[in-house]
Amino acid sequence: MSDTRSTESFTFAMGEFEATFPLDRQYAKNHMWAQCIEPESGLGGGTWRFGLSAYAVRLLQDVYFLDWEVEAPSAVEHRQMIGAIESKKAESDLYAPVAGTLSAINEHVLSDPSLINADPYGAGWMIELAVAQEGSGVLLSPEQYADHLTEAWKVAQRTIKGQANV
Repeated sequence: MSDTRSTESFTFAMGEFEATFPLDRQYAKNHMWAQCIEPESGLGGGTWRFGLSAYAVRLLQDVYFLDWEVEAPSAVEHRQMIGAIESKKAESDLYAPVAGTLSAINEHVLSDPSLINADPYGAGWMIELAVAQEGSGVLLSPEQYADHLTEAWKVAQRTIKGQANV
């Protein structure tokens, strides 16, 4: 496992595969990327767009179903279950990466979840949240996320190997 950095992104080796992560956004520990699309006066607040990082997309593989438990506009708490996702490899609940108000759901992704696989950092975005300044404080910088990936990948490898030994 290693990561390499360019001026626009960094890559993280996941076994024989590499995942790429843009440096122009922040990340949540639940492997969602976050990009402020409408800043509020003051640092950190505003409207943020979220989607699954390349790490999550690589582990899930071939997302084919997405369901939301919450509708816009709705207040959500950090780590509140907001939906579910199904793929070739897994079924998983989705949790709010920060506290805020769910302001939009990407209807294109809802009708065609494969956009998450095809363009996770563009057309595959999932939700938008209006976030208070203090709410974005749980997000990680690209450097912090790279460190988090190192630990997450160790856990994922143990899980994958455990499943293979069953």
